Amino acid sequence: MLLLALVAVAPARDFYTYTAPDGTVVLTDSPDHDGFEKWWTEVVPGSYLPNGVAMPRLDRITNLDAFDAWFLESAVAEGVPAELLKAVAVAESRMNPGAVSRAGAKGLMQIMPSTGKTLGVKDLFDPQESIAGGAAYLAKQVSRFGSYEHALAAYNAGPRNVEKFGGIPPFDETRTYVARVMGLYAHFRDNRKVTR
Repeated sequence: MLLLALVAVAPARDFYTYTAPDGTVVLTDSPDHDGFEKWWTEVVPGSYLPNGVAMPRLDRITNLDAFDAWFLESAVAEGVPAELLKAVAVAESRMNPGAVSRAGAKGLMQIMPSTGKTLGVKDLFDPQESIAGGAAYLAKQVSRFGSYEHALAAYNAGPRNVEKFGGIPPFDETRTYVARVMGLYAHFRDNRKVTR
């Protein structure tokens, strides 16, 4: 999974995005050339998600609502809120179906190829398949760990780390990722419901 790390209470990291000539989008905290642009640090000044995380510039995500029907479909199929799934997609890929992380995670929900294979996802770049696979994986972690926060930690850092530490691992990346997704989830749930 792509590891993300920005929250008001933790050391802030800048994340960068770059679109390669072949259309592949790379997200990283360690840009290796000048073609990268800052990503999550583009926030609405003085505006915060319900849990205190800086509000990202959601207005700059042009396809923010483009996949809502598939979020709803997967929410029904897996019993996970559509708004939580959408929050994961925003945090993982900024809603970009062509995103690729340096670790090799791909697509809207940033699924590793090996995980995608076990989930039956044939095309990690297909938004509908990515959402369905991400929803199935997240639902499995919710069932395993009993909370959205722990499930998100498993989505980000792996279930073994959640087991090892008896909850959210003490990794800045994971703690801030969980806070970011939970903040986005609350925002979508309370202010911008996922609809068809």
